[in-house]
Amino acid sequence: MSDPASLAEVRSRIDALDGELVRLLADRQALVRRAAAFKADEQAVRAPGRVEQVVEAARARAAGAGLSPEVAEAVWRAMIAAFIDLELAEHKAGTAEPRPGNRH
Repeated sequence: MSDPASLAEVRSRIDALDGELVRLLADRQALVRRAAAFKADEQAVRAPGRVEQVVEAARARAAGAGLSPEVAEAVWRAMIAAFIDLELAEHKAGTAEPRPGNRH
């Protein structure tokens, strides 16, 4: 990737990346919603051990990709917290539909 020649170009590239990130987050959300159907209770949704596993993986990937591991951790923790809130709301509302083979 060539260096941007202006602030407008930097912003344009950021906007394009943001569009890709939104699409990827929508894909992640769909998977989170599927996972919610397999979780029986709030503890299963919160899954602190899994959270730490995902955060550590993000930090490792970040280091390999040239992203600050601290930035990656902060972003992943915020993202995970938002998706946990979504899952909990869906469980409370009864919209986390059971799937065949789940443990409900």
